[in-house]
Amino acid sequence: MDTDIGTSLQQPALEAFNGLTPDQYALVMQKGRVKKLQAKAYLFHQGDPAVNCFLVNQGRLKLTKLNEQGKEAIIRYVGPGELTAAVAVLRNRTYPVTAEAAAETNLTLWDKPAMMDLMHQYPDITINLLSMALERLDELQQRYLEICTEQVDQRIARSLLRFMQRAGVKVPHGIKIDIPLSRQNIADYTGTTLFTVSRTISRWEKRGWVKSGRESIIVTDPHALVQFAETG
Repeated sequence: MDTDIGTSLQQPALEAFNGLTPDQYALVMQKGRVKKLQAKAYLFHQGDPAVNCFLVNQGRLKLTKLNEQGKEAIIRYVGPGELTAAVAVLRNRTYPVTAEAAAETNLTLWDKPAMMDLMHQYPDITINLLSMALERLDELQQRYLEICTEQVDQRIARSLLRFMQRAGVKVPHGIKIDIPLSRQNIADYTGTTLFTVSRTISRWEKRGWVKSGRESIIVTDPHALVQFAETG
């Protein structure tokens, strides 16, 4: 995992529409439909027919998956500028995950015919979608490797750094992860227990590395967290 603090606060680009001119991007957005979700509302459920793909304009989606025993795992968070469900829609599949609004969220959506038209009209979109799919596959492989080879507290550290890179906002005492993030969420994301996450976060708070509140995490010493993630 890249733990370069210097890149941690970059805002995500419009990953699917990289390379388009402003006028082309405006036309693409005109062909979509706007949808708004309140916090905690569901956008789609795992197993539903994949009809639309979604671009997050504002807010954030939490993607989760249930295993056969009904245990929930957090797969990823989708933030502003990111597209989700495109592969499932283009392949006429069901949604492989459940999408829930982690905060009030504004989206633009396209169905398969609209997305296919856009891909034919703007080949850059096709290239971008392929790049996105490969990047997310790499991330899942990296997380699987972490689960197989690293101690749980290292996985928690890497997860906080990953969240910080994608949704970090500078505040007076450090870098706030701008996602409603409970300790249970962290446990679900890292494949561990609430007890383990609570014990680890409490230990790091005493060391001055993080500060936590209700669904809130501020990384107060990012470099210490990076060093710990790399060396254990």
